[in-house]
Amino acid sequence: MEKRRLMPSFSNGGVRLAKRTELRLTETVRCAGCGSKVGPGALKEVLTDLPLLSNPKVIRGMESLDNAGVYRLTDDLAIIQSVDFFPPLVDDPYAFGQIAVANALSDIYTMGGKPITTMNLVCFPIESMDISILKSILHGGADKMIEASVVMIGGHSIDDNELKYGVAVTGTVHPQRLVTNSGAKPGDKVILTKPLGTGIIITALKANLADEKIAARVTQSMLTLNDKASELMVEAGAHAATDITGFGLLGHTIQLANNSRVGINIDAAKIPFFPGANEFACQGLCPGGLYRNREFYSPSVRIIHDVPTDVQDVLYDPQTSGGLLICLAPQKANWLLYKLQEAGMSESAIIGEVISEPTGIITVK
Repeated sequence: MEKRRLMPSFSNGGVRLAKRTELRLTETVRCAGCGSKVGPGALKEVLTDLPLLSNPKVIRGMESLDNAGVYRLTDDLAIIQSVDFFPPLVDDPYAFGQIAVANALSDIYTMGGKPITTMNLVCFPIESMDISILKSILHGGADKMIEASVVMIGGHSIDDNELKYGVAVTGTVHPQRLVTNSGAKPGDKVILTKPLGTGIIITALKANLADEKIAARVTQSMLTLNDKASELMVEAGAHAATDITGFGLLGHTIQLANNSRVGINIDAAKIPFFPGANEFACQGLCPGGLYRNREFYSPSVRIIHDVPTDVQDVLYDPQTSGGLLICLAPQKANWLLYKLQEAGMSESAIIGEVISEPTGIITVK
């Protein structure tokens, strides 16, 4: 039996230590966090022949590949809807609950909206896992909802062999203030608000190769809401945005470039990475989702000036509850960057620029 150990845990007030536990949640599942997503190639194949039901009130639907669906209720009000759930990516149940909710709410924030309600989604092995673990997960999720001023109004649970948790989210937005992934303009600067490397570091944690200091930093980032970044980007007049999750920085940037019919240049040296991400990548501690992302998206990526392989790995790495990628006019970029850093997002950085062509191509130097 595994030795008892102290696992890092978090609350709204910061870091605390969880109770001693013999069970590591990450050892009970095959994959973790947003790295458990169906790969982009398989997903495209599945969705290709799916009939799309059109409706004039749908502002953003499945065909847009945006972060969430948007439905117009009136000229002044639209609802944004999204859903996200996944297996545990940290061992502490309370922190897992917080991260899952923060990750799901991000889709609403990314589009400039305000989340208002959630519904829990639970898959839980009721006969093989102590129910106190589920209670702790739900408490973590509930605390994150309270922090976001969101009301949980219901949910659904299934007895399943593998633990999974997340929420369906409904938000609101004025249709004229909606931020999509299709409005980037040539000349725009590109800002990233959180460091990269969560998938790689989670893989290292599962292998007991990352220390608690790294675990604490990555976990704190994942459970941090994107609400302030959302408010500031709307105030700055962002042209387009997406959040960086399961398809990695390059995958989500390619989707934004395709929808906006532009190209994007990225300066790899300016991208913030979590400490250890490069080193663990060099050791081959890469999640399966990273390889699926590279296989599908690499035809749309141009690597120049000998960008190291480990850096490329981090750019394809599936993120969980990652930051926002924001495109906006150059004259607004420095103001937004200053405001983001002033609001506590100290590692926010301008990492690139939008160009007119080649469209749908990401150039990394």
